[in-house]
Amino acid sequence: MSRSPLSRAVLNERLAALGRPPYEGPDEPAALRLAALNAVLAALDSGVEPGRPDRPLVRGAVRVLLDRLAAASPGRSVEVRVPPYAAVQCVAGPRHTRGTPPNVVEMDATTWIRLATGRLSWDEAVANGLVRASGARADLSALLPVPPA
Repeated sequence: MSRSPLSRAVLNERLAALGRPPYEGPDEPAALRLAALNAVLAALDSGVEPGRPDRPLVRGAVRVLLDRLAAASPGRSVEVRVPPYAAVQCVAGPRHTRGTPPNVVEMDATTWIRLATGRLSWDEAVANGLVRASGARADLSALLPVPPA
């Protein structure tokens, strides 16, 4: 499976579709991922679900938010997965090194972005079956929304 890279052109195409001005920041990966997060949030806030052409933007947004979660709650006792985009280990506690971790949280990208930014509560996501969580440490409610950079 080929991955389309996140680029200024991809970002500006989505921003134009949203009626937003073009991205004027640096072409470095971290800055582009943050801009992708802002574009995806603008789309979600205007009722537009990210589609296939938005995959590079969604990947960047997911990565930014997972990195913030891992920085805010360092550790290796819980694995948070947002397939097919990314996964991180976080939360202090017993370290996991082989096989399937005992504490796993998995969800789709839109659910993760909404949870991480406070647009959806943990309880609501769990109640609606949007999150699959297993293990004693898999409740992320105290860690959400993730803190800004």
